Amino acid sequence: MNVQNEKDNPLTYRERMVLEEHEKLSPRLMYEIIRRNGIEELRRPTKALVFSGITAGIVITFSFVFKAILSALLPDASWAPLIANMGYTVGFLLVILGHMQLFTENTITTVVPLFNPLSLSKLKAVLRLWAIVLVSNLVGTAIAAAFLLNTHLFSPEWAAALDALAHHVASFTAMENLIRGIPAGILIASLVWMLPSAGSNKFVLIFFFIYLIALGDFTHIVVGSAEMAYWLYKGQATIGQYLFDFLLPTGLGNIIGGTGVFTLLIYGQVTDELN
Repeated sequence: MNVQNEKDNPLTYRERMVLEEHEKLSPRLMYEIIRRNGIEELRRPTKALVFSGITAGIVITFSFVFKAILSALLPDASWAPLIANMGYTVGFLLVILGHMQLFTENTITTVVPLFNPLSLSKLKAVLRLWAIVLVSNLVGTAIAAAFLLNTHLFSPEWAAALDALAHHVASFTAMENLIRGIPAGILIASLVWMLPSAGSNKFVLIFFFIYLIALGDFTHIVVGSAEMAYWLYKGQATIGQYLFDFLLPTGLGNIIGGTGVFTLLIYGQVTDELN
């Protein structure tokens, strides 16, 4: 079989641009993109991380709000959750497309630079960023949850939907939050891994993965912290429930899924190519 030389079949400039746009990124290139993004994040000053993290915590609370609003507007039917869970994607779309600091994104982005080679200084840098971003996210959700208590903000029907959703999240045991947090971590990490090759389809990709988290009723530490803080403010939950039934097990589950399962498997794909 004769293979034509590229010079024998020249492409126009526009055709080359179309080809480059549709060219598949290799796992090694995707790994390198995320590694460089991770290094950039690890070098960001504390003040920038804090403000970005607090903003992300406030904004992602819209996932809680719009899921509740859609639930209130829809009839009590078996198909209603298919629509209501679309509201859960709103906060994530705003945060991710707005390049704000979200803790669960960093379970892959900042961990990729940790390897090859592994060092104590890198580990300290990752733990520093995790701590700053997580605390900042929680501060943001606490602020937003307090604002949601304003009686002038929602109609009684919408307020009741917020209560129902918060009660549902608070009903999970620590073990349930741990187990449900693992697939959420995997899906978030998968989203981060695929975003570099998404091009103009980032909105659709984010919507799809976050919608799956909502449909599966999986637990996410940041959105859930807004729901739990709201329930805590209303006197329906205790600090102990917030910390030990929700926050710690959900965070551990998200980390196991995002870092322990997904990141190490992806790193295994490209190890030989990096050496």
